[in-house]
Amino acid sequence: MQESVMTQQIDGSFPPPREFQAAALEKLRHGLRDGHRCQLLMSPTGSGKTYIGLMLAAEATKKYKRVIFACDRTTLIGQTSDTSDKYGLTNHGIIQANHWRTNLYAPFQIGSVQTLARRGWPEADLIIIDEAHTMYSAWTEHVQSCSAVVIGLSATPFSKGLGKIFSRVVNASSMHELTQAGVLVPMRVFSGVKINMEGAKTIGGEWTDGAAAKRGMEIIGDVVKEWLKVAQSRKSILFGATIGHCEAMCKQFNEAGVMAAVFSSNTTDAERDVLLKEFRKPDSAIRVLVSVEALAKGFDVPDVSCVMDCRPLRKSLSTAIQMWGRGMRSASNKEDCLLLDFSGNIVRFANDYADIYFNGISELDAGERMDKEVRKDMDEKDPPKCPECGYSPCGQRCVSCGYERKKRNLIDHEEGTLIEVSPVKKRTGFDESEIWNQVCTYTRLNGNPDTASKRAWYIYQDITGSKPPSSLNFITAEHVPVSTLVYGKIKQKQIAYARSVARGRK
Repeated sequence: MQESVMTQQIDGSFPPPREFQAAALEKLRHGLRDGHRCQLLMSPTGSGKTYIGLMLAAEATKKYKRVIFACDRTTLIGQTSDTSDKYGLTNHGIIQANHWRTNLYAPFQIGSVQTLARRGWPEADLIIIDEAHTMYSAWTEHVQSCSAVVIGLSATPFSKGLGKIFSRVVNASSMHELTQAGVLVPMRVFSGVKINMEGAKTIGGEWTDGAAAKRGMEIIGDVVKEWLKVAQSRKSILFGATIGHCEAMCKQFNEAGVMAAVFSSNTTDAERDVLLKEFRKPDSAIRVLVSVEALAKGFDVPDVSCVMDCRPLRKSLSTAIQMWGRGMRSASNKEDCLLLDFSGNIVRFANDYADIYFNGISELDAGERMDKEVRKDMDEKDPPKCPECGYSPCGQRCVSCGYERKKRNLIDHEEGTLIEVSPVKKRTGFDESEIWNQVCTYTRLNGNPDTASKRAWYIYQDITGSKPPSSLNFITAEHVPVSTLVYGKIKQKQIAYARSVARGRK
């Protein structure tokens, strides 16, 4: 397919793109011109990923191109179809068993990746993959073997292997920028009674769903009590660990006189339609919708203004961001989103969440690394507060006011003033890339060039007490000044080695 799929023509039924959306579209066009057939668009929850995808579909169909919009769940097919109608893309078909809108001759098709894989993918010039971080072989295998232009959409592209599918990631905007622009609302955190996960069973570093559900059952009464105290006037979503856990919490809300319902994989299509139709009403009788993951991705009810997190996690930052994002979309008369944190996740992920909030990601494997790391509970009884505004929990940078804690590092600081920081044997108090760049610079300038990378690896380990992370590469390391402390540490090791050799000769 030629560049015409991504021309700047916009259908008259579309509202004008916001500035960041127009910029994202242009970045995608630029990537196609540079030869990137498969690109991934990272754009926060609530930023209009579907709008961007459908605008590309409209541009393509006006050029007589064939387009497929692939959803990762049947729940999202109807939502995408309704949005397409709203934007004037009424000439589309839905690929789903016995669907009234089946029309295989329509130039624009919407379907689930599972159905598309079973029936066979129709010929297409443009394929849009919604929630592209869900790495189903049903689409990953197809897009690698076809010739279509592929655009993946995701708020959290953290899955392993995305870099093998997509050659380029485009950041549409950061959560911080969208909050400043009023596209998203700020999140206020209420930290109440926590699920105690001490000693709970883990698999692969993550707590098992069963263990999280069992521990979560112990505080169900507290969840209802806390919600009634601070959020009873708000339309809310609650995330639990298992369907059984969700059903127990739903029952407790109903017994307290609050209408709640469970939305899970056990909910039939007919039941889902009824629940969603009611919950989308501004004056919905359903005040709390309870789910494990069915509502965590792509679910769009903007006037939800409270999220209850009762699903403890140690590794999956992406899941946490998806859950919290359900309440951060802007809506009329909506000032903020309350996060009632019963899981401790907001504290465990504070630093990485702040990084994503302000910066997004620039490389696909960066998100993958974040979803691999096991976070440990903090020792403090109270979550850290921002020294500037008092917001809690505050990571390296405050998501409320932007205050950034100064990093302790091994670099000479302003006006020649040396800030002394002793190299430590644990991974705290230093910046990995700063040290790596310095030791690589040193070994390039000193000794045998053929062994420079190997020597840099050992020097880094000597200084920090740990092996260099796989993300650090000798070839791409920057050429930087070597600080007094790093140089001194290297010399200290060299002297110690020379002395040991001398002792061995005696």
